[in-house]
Amino acid sequence: MAQIAAIGEVMVELSPFPTIDNNGREIMALSFAGDTYNTSVYMSRLGLETHYVTQLGQDPYSQQIMQRIANENIGTAMIKQLPGRSPGLYVIRNTPDGEREFFYWRKEAPARELFNSQESADQLCQKLMQCDCIYLSGITLAIIGEQSREFLFQSLKKLRAQGVTIAFDSNYRPRLWQDKTEAQKAMLSIMQYTDIALLTLDDEQLLWGDDTVAGCKQRYAQFKLRELVLKRGADDAIIITPDAELRVPVPPVQGVVDTTGAGDTFNAGYLAGRLMNKSLEDSAKQGIRCAGIIIRHRGAIIDKSIFDKELGV
Repeated sequence: MAQIAAIGEVMVELSPFPTIDNNGREIMALSFAGDTYNTSVYMSRLGLETHYVTQLGQDPYSQQIMQRIANENIGTAMIKQLPGRSPGLYVIRNTPDGEREFFYWRKEAPARELFNSQESADQLCQKLMQCDCIYLSGITLAIIGEQSREFLFQSLKKLRAQGVTIAFDSNYRPRLWQDKTEAQKAMLSIMQYTDIALLTLDDEQLLWGDDTVAGCKQRYAQFKLRELVLKRGADDAIIITPDAELRVPVPPVQGVVDTTGAGDTFNAGYLAGRLMNKSLEDSAKQGIRCAGIIIRHRGAIIDKSIFDKELGV
């Protein structure tokens, strides 16, 4: 069975129930989420041997996160728990027009110290050698900072040289970066070590001011990407390889409730397909199907029984 490791951050999530208590206070639901964590959950559910790489504290919420990860059959051996620390936190608020706002408290999160020294980077790299694929995102790059990114890039270079596939989703979040120039530099740097790029055209527009397929092809033509996957919401997904360009239609979805985590879930379906030797088209179809399930439910991670039933497992 193929093994994949996802690198990133899990945070405590507080989101409002649609109810108010007797004192007029809004009731908040506690959960856990994070882009690469969301993807790792669904990769595991789709049958990949999945590991998660992060740093947490030793507080009760970190313990709950560890238990939740283990309950999803995700390996925890590459998670380091630091004494006296706590995970990041974010709160979701619903605006009057139904949109969602996010407020973050994550500056002291231990995940920010991933790859913070040559020694820690080398230790993680040695463990990651056992995997067939490494998955990470632009959020991973943003939270660890410039010096740690250099240690990470050198690790990815070593892993790739040993035949490990590197998969990357840019997942650009402007507030996590000092400025757009810093983000652009980091995104282009990691493309040197990427085999499968999973990009969203909305993110490309935010970061580069260009959301055209032709613009993306030109921007990343200098890199040795095996697969450039462009996610375009309800429009066809596009997969560009050195030899071909493939368009995969996205069927209309009825009853959309919440698009949170749609891209993360697409990535899970696509990567699970590719690592299980499915074709480009079938892998994209699996990703599209998984995303179509998630957006009919609230939250990035839905109950496994619901996911399995709708997937037809």
